[in-house]
Parts: sequence; structure tokens; C-alpha cells
Amino acid sequence: MAGLKELRTRIESIKSTEKITSAMKMVAAARLRRAQGLIDKCRSYNNNILTSANRVLYELRQEEEKKNIRFVYPELMRGSGKSENYMLLVFTSDRGLCGSYNSNVAREASKRIDELKAAGKNVKILCVGKKGRDILKRKYADLIVDTIEGMARKGARYDEAVELGQKILDMYAQGAFDVCEIVVSRFRSAINRTIVVEQVFPVQIAENENICRQQTPNICNGAFYDYEPGLLKILDGLLPLVFRSSLFQAVVHSQASEQGARMTSMDNATRNAKDMISGLTLRYNRIRQTAITTELTEIIAGAEAL
Repeated sequence: MAGLKELRTRIESIKSTEKITSAMKMVAAARLRRAQGLIDKCRSYNNNILTSANRVLYELRQEEEKKNIRFVYPELMRGSGKSENYMLLVFTSDRGLCGSYNSNVAREASKRIDELKAAGKNVKILCVGKKGRDILKRKYADLIVDTIEGMARKGARYDEAVELGQKILDMYAQGAFDVCEIVVSRFRSAINRTIVVEQVFPVQIAENENICRQQTPNICNGAFYDYEPGLLKILDGLLPLVFRSSLFQAVVHSQASEQGARMTSMDNATRNAKDMISGLTLRYNRIRQTAITTELTEIIAGAEAL
């Protein structure tokens, strides 16, 4: 049985741990609020870009039908025409203490890698965050081509997403892959996250004909409009924005998911520390009371003996 001194030492040690986990929880909560604000702004921007690209693509399709022709779409949209080589971008954190966040993302990435390899595809991995690399290299060390560390260390920034996008395009130009997919945790709430696998290259634009048909072609709010310098060139200018926006969304959601997971994990750790302190304090008081009672009994017995 532990003595009073050992129990006091354990209680003080756990109290110090409780202070650390409580502070980490507050820091994670502050960073999460900033990330949530970025998610809202990023969602509005991305929706506007996608709506514009969707409208341009819809009118191009309509023109193809009317003139019975086929346009040559930008390479960012059509890709190489092959789907043999895949690049997986796995978004995780650089730091731990965030529960099962990193392991869940790595598990989904591992599942997707096995699916692609079973289909006879060549797979390469680009890890955004060293924790994902540390997990995946145990099984897929030969597939990891690079690791990007330090992204969103002081908050997600659009210029980092632009640099990441340029790195991916440079690798595509060198023939490293035909299709690029991301494995990322989509933030829903601090306790609710969804791991998704999405294609980011070639850029896919879901054609929503219902939205486009609600507007009369070339008429907006009663005013006539036209496209300059032309639909294809406008689409060519919009696609890089769609591509970068999808990457920036991935960075923002990854950061928010990390902070949400860390906040939840540190909250649980703080609660557990309080429960341990309460249990050890009760045990300490019982031992102390027993020692006092025993000492009093010995004193009384000694006095009666005299």
C-alpha cells in the first residue's frame, strides 16, 4: 500500500498534468473558433467559384449541342486521359495529443491505397503532416514520395494552398501521376468529423442543370450579358481557382478537425485527472485518518497501562 508521502507526490503530479491539459484545451478551443470562421468564409468563396464554373460549363455544353461540335477543354479539367497512376494527398497533423484523429485518417488512406492496388493502379503518397507519414510508412514506406510539414502551423493561409497546388501541378507535369485524390477529415463539429476521399485533379465540376435552367441564357436580372474573351478562356481561368480552393478547403477542414479532436481529447484528459485526484485524495484522507486513529488508540492504551 502506498504511503502518505507517495500519495501526496502522485496527487501533485496529476494536478500539474491537469493544468497542462486544461491550458491545451483552451488553446485548441481558441484555434478552433478561428478555423470555423475560415470554414464559413471558404465555403462561400468556393460556392461562388463553383457556381460560376458550372454556369460557364453548362453554356459550353449547350453550344456544343447546338453547333454539333466538341470543344477541347483545358488540361486541368481533362487531365492526361489516363487513370493508371494515382497520387494520394493525406492530410494529418504535425503534432499528437489529438485522440484518434490521425489514426482515423491514416486508416481511411490505407483502405483507399489497398483498393487502388487491388484494381491494378500505381499509387504514390504525398503526406501533408508528419503524423500521417509516421503511421503510413510502417506499411507503405516505398510509396511515400514526400512529406510537407509545418502547414497551417499558425493558422491556415491561402498562399500555402497555392504553393501546395503548384507542387502538385509540377509533379503532374513530370508525369508522376494521372489522378490526384485527397484523404481529409471534413469538420462537422468538435466531436463529429467525417473522413472523405475526393478527387481534386483532374478538376471535376458537377453540372447542375436545374440551377442553370432557372436563368435565361445571357440574361441576368433583366440585363443582357456576354462573355469576353470567350467561354473556354473564362473556364481556363476559373479552373485553377477551383483547384486551389479545393486544396485550401482541405487544409482548413484538416486544421479545424485537428483542433476539435485535440480540444475533446484534452477535455477528457482533464476530467480523468480530476477524477484521479478526487480518488487519490479520498484514499489519502482515509489512510491519514487510519494513522491518526491508530496513534490515538496506542496513546490511550499506553495511558491505561500506566
